[in-house]
Amino acid sequence: MSEYLILRHRAIPGLERLPVYLEHQGFAAFKKAVMELPPAQVIQMVKDSGLRGRGGAGFPTGLKWSFLPNDLWPHYVVANADESEPGTFKDREIMESNPFQFLEGLMIAAYAVQANVAYIYIRGEYWHIARWLDQKIAELEQAGLLGERLFGTDYSLRIYTHLGAGAYICGEETALLESLEGKLGQPRLRPPFPATAGLYNRPTVVNNVETLANVPLIVLNGPAWYHNYGTDKSPGTKVFSLSGCVNRPGNYELPFGVTFRELIFEHGGGVPEGRTLKAVMTAGASSVLIPMDESVLDTPMDYESLNKFGGSLGSASVIVLDDSVNMAWLTQKTVNFFKHESCGKCTPCREGTYWMNRLAERIVRGKAGLREVELLYQVARQMQGKCLCALGEFSTLAVVSSIDRFRADFEAVVTKEPIYG
Repeated sequence: MSEYLILRHRAIPGLERLPVYLEHQGFAAFKKAVMELPPAQVIQMVKDSGLRGRGGAGFPTGLKWSFLPNDLWPHYVVANADESEPGTFKDREIMESNPFQFLEGLMIAAYAVQANVAYIYIRGEYWHIARWLDQKIAELEQAGLLGERLFGTDYSLRIYTHLGAGAYICGEETALLESLEGKLGQPRLRPPFPATAGLYNRPTVVNNVETLANVPLIVLNGPAWYHNYGTDKSPGTKVFSLSGCVNRPGNYELPFGVTFRELIFEHGGGVPEGRTLKAVMTAGASSVLIPMDESVLDTPMDYESLNKFGGSLGSASVIVLDDSVNMAWLTQKTVNFFKHESCGKCTPCREGTYWMNRLAERIVRGKAGLREVELLYQVARQMQGKCLCALGEFSTLAVVSSIDRFRADFEAVVTKEPIYG
């Protein structure tokens, strides 16, 4: 991509330093918002831009902000930096190399919903990034860009970082809020939703790092400008985290609507050793397996086009799989992850992930028959639609789709007769 919106540090050396960021219109959008725009107008600009959440759900960001009631205070904004999805590593690059754009987006979001305190909830393994952001926040306070009565107005804002403890479940926004309050990181029953009863039971917006990094450019350049990128329903760019059986893994910022073919072969350099492309997972471990053929390769990657394959773009953690990968082995790896990360609060997920993992292990070790493959499938199907949060649902996607679409891989590793004991 010739023009970066989110990964601007690749084109602007030293963008992680405040003087350099200020030289490139840094915090001009925040100053414009605070000094010139009513909060409701900022929300409307983000609505009109069509910006959708980059954390996985793709929910319209401006609409999410507008849900906060104006008769219950205080309001809070929380940045979800608990990047724990296998195959996802985009937020790390943004926070390490373009931190001020992310922070400016967080600050604009806080102003838009009239929050005076914002938090950044960071993955526990990213402790060095937490210290890095603390330094950047201190620089902003020293420069008068954060603190009391900003730009001579009545608006004040403070930002704090908070480290998690390595729990994938805390990427779910209500579990994140529980953890931020010092409680066990487990999802809450909904309703009420965070927009009305979030952090400390007060109205709260939770947005992903990449989502917030888009906001300064929208406020500075306007919603119409943002629609120059991407598609009508999925405007803007997306940072695709490409990994797996590909020659050049990494983060690639591309407009929504780019095809699998362009991402994998033009940017990713194709499949190693000239092997055959077999399948792709578009949202990390939380994905269905999509068999690859010419029509799939030419499918646009946006929030709408993947629905016909029963999949979703999610956080765009694209894992490429070639014909060297047995899908029974892959399934066991994914369910083992979800079994380990299940918080155990709801029975379908706690018990279902345990039994899926146990069955999948027996299958890949050659200690199971076709009967166990069918049992694995039935356990996954019975979990669907019955779990407290999305983790339980996600844990079934690779299981159901791989058995449906790659049954031969399972038949290749099992015995033909039932095994008991």
